[in-house]
Amino acid sequence: MATPVKKWLLRVAPWFLPVGIVAVWQLASSVGWLSTRILPSPEGVVTAFWTLSASGELWQHLAISSWRALIGFSIGGSLGLILGLISGLSRWGERLLDTSIQMLRNVPHLALIPLVILWFGIDESAKIFLVALGTLFPIYINTWHGIRNIDRGLVEMARSYGLSGIPLFIHVILPGALPSIMVGVRFALGLMWLTLIVAETISA
Repeated sequence: MATPVKKWLLRVAPWFLPVGIVAVWQLASSVGWLSTRILPSPEGVVTAFWTLSASGELWQHLAISSWRALIGFSIGGSLGLILGLISGLSRWGERLLDTSIQMLRNVPHLALIPLVILWFGIDESAKIFLVALGTLFPIYINTWHGIRNIDRGLVEMARSYGLSGIPLFIHVILPGALPSIMVGVRFALGLMWLTLIVAETISA
């Protein structure tokens, strides 16, 4: 039977490594082993955070970045969902769309940054395009996968009860595919911020 001390140690154990890294980082910065020009100290990071927060500059830039991320995610996610539904619900849709989308998916979207700069320049449209492109594919793949992996017996049973078309989609297909779609949304959210950070590093 675990003692209270052992339970406490098990609960805080995941924090040992990150806290230790931050402590060593601060120590190395304080004694001059690590130049703050290369990597600012944790104390410097916290100080800058409070300064920028108090001035409102941090929240202004955060709002702009969040707007870019939201617009790009809305465009890419909507396209991915629509194309995934078409490809998943229709064999002809799959024949027309899936091969081309799978081919484009294998091209890292961040590798297109030079072309995107040529096409859109370095304004907002370039960043939004990259975010939309990065979020489109995870949602498309998981929407298609979720629809195609619905239990066929469940669909046939629903049809035997008279469901077809939109009612069948709303009551059977969509609920069955929703867990897979949400997995795609989760991956897309991670790619959204990764893409935005890289795009803003090139031109904020």
